[in-house]
Amino acid sequence: MTHNELPLFYVFHFYFFGLISIISAVAFVTRKSPVSAAMWLVCTMFCLAAMYVLLDAQFIGTMQVLVYAGAIMVVFLFVIMLLNLGHPSELADARGLWWKLLAGAVGLALMAQVFAVTRARLPEALTLPEGTIAAQVAKDGAIAPFAGVLFRDYLLAFEVTSVLLLAAVVGAVVLGKRKERAHAR
Repeated sequence: MTHNELPLFYVFHFYFFGLISIISAVAFVTRKSPVSAAMWLVCTMFCLAAMYVLLDAQFIGTMQVLVYAGAIMVVFLFVIMLLNLGHPSELADARGLWWKLLAGAVGLALMAQVFAVTRARLPEALTLPEGTIAAQVAKDGAIAPFAGVLFRDYLLAFEVTSVLLLAAVVGAVVLGKRKERAHAR
């Protein structure tokens, strides 16, 4: 089914959630308060989940909400609160205007690359024949292709990432306690 054959409902909502996710992402990177930035990131992740559902990838949309918007953002907020970063006015930005302009230029260059890649047609070798995904979902289910690859081919990377996230939380707790003891003296 091509873009012109999709019902207007799907096309409208896809662009609607895409626009909200872009606005939320810009708000995320421009906030001075880490808690406010984290909440904008949650909004971005919910919009991405809605776009996955519109693209008929309900499992990925559900995992987006449960894993990213749920578990990982809770860990982020926990670390932010534990480190007690203070009021946004206390977080003075040491970088000048030139660094901000450079960051904006790099962001625009990356966005131009994304638009150039999306405008280019994919070679036939990279596209799947019509109905391939539907046949695999009917045969194996929607979760088996993801779970099989994750727990068979990438099990070590999955476990290392889990340990790394656990170490990050423990490190945040240690830093938070050290800061707490320093303020108590």
